[in-house]
Amino acid sequence: MNDWLLYLIIIAALAFAVSSWWGVRSLKALHTRSAVQEDTYHPGLSRQSVAVVMNPIKAKSAEATALIKRACLLAGWDAPVFFETTAEDPGYSQAEAALASGADVVLVGGGDGTVRVVAEKLARTNVPMGLIPLGTGNLLARNIDLDVYDLNGNVQTALFGHQRHIDMARMGIRNSRTGTSSEHAFLVIAGMGMDAEVVGDTNDGLKKAVGWLAYTEAGVRHLPGRRKKVSIALDDQPEQSRKIRSVLFANCGLIPGGIDFIPQAMIDDGMLDVVVMSPRSAIGWIAMYTKIMFKHKRNLPVMSYYRSGKIVIKCAEPVATQIDGDPCGEATDVTVRVEPRSLLVRVTESKGGETAAGESTP
Repeated sequence: MNDWLLYLIIIAALAFAVSSWWGVRSLKALHTRSAVQEDTYHPGLSRQSVAVVMNPIKAKSAEATALIKRACLLAGWDAPVFFETTAEDPGYSQAEAALASGADVVLVGGGDGTVRVVAEKLARTNVPMGLIPLGTGNLLARNIDLDVYDLNGNVQTALFGHQRHIDMARMGIRNSRTGTSSEHAFLVIAGMGMDAEVVGDTNDGLKKAVGWLAYTEAGVRHLPGRRKKVSIALDDQPEQSRKIRSVLFANCGLIPGGIDFIPQAMIDDGMLDVVVMSPRSAIGWIAMYTKIMFKHKRNLPVMSYYRSGKIVIKCAEPVATQIDGDPCGEATDVTVRVEPRSLLVRVTESKGGETAAGESTP
């Protein structure tokens, strides 16, 4: 069968998936998600000093600001201190200023990029981060069971909710051809290959109009392509040689649309779930799509899963990379490490019940 006919079939399948999106996102995951794996605990503070790092260009930033100010006023606390991000600084200096202010909690109002930057600064400080999701994907918020459509509810959770520790991860990239290198923190999913190409090629105007569905259009355009030869080493073990289209490094696995892309990925297990995708044609993509959407347990030759605390990938030619949905350049060498339980976040109370302040169930 002609590959392009199969691509049309994929588009039709995606259209069906979109039409059923409202039903899909209301379903509960069949396994125990890490967002409720351990008991949460209440911080036990009668008063709190609140700092807020806010991305002012987000559509609901003004509404979020008003809700935060009102909640602090009604609680009898001092007025929150706001630090706005800029195009030049997406939150690095603002997060540092929030910590320097002596805040008991730092709220982050923005998308995944703002959340990631602030989280990198808050890691290992034991100052909790409260999420006010205002972006397109809001990936971390979805993975800790926040309702991304309930702005007031998220403000209440960020200010008065329970808290728990979660893992972070870091991806170091080096481009041997340009001599450049950098390191980036991420919270949900990083990747290299086709997924990063899609992220970098998604139309910004379409993204603003239809949100995360804009990635579908870019994804269809990037389906044709060749596999690239790489070497993969897990936890300093001997290298494996593979031909890949994409490799994902998952700290947790829930993505927009209510899709549990990597059900086994847990956000506090001290491990990363690595997915190596190597389809040769549209048939392989369809098989992978079916497995993901319908949670088939059968293994696929074109989709391999691994668990590791450290992953090193080398390739002869530069490959696109991404972290939590943001492109971060091309690389010939990628090193990814997990940082177990390094970030404290505000969440809703777990079903397991409350533990003593400052403690959590192993």
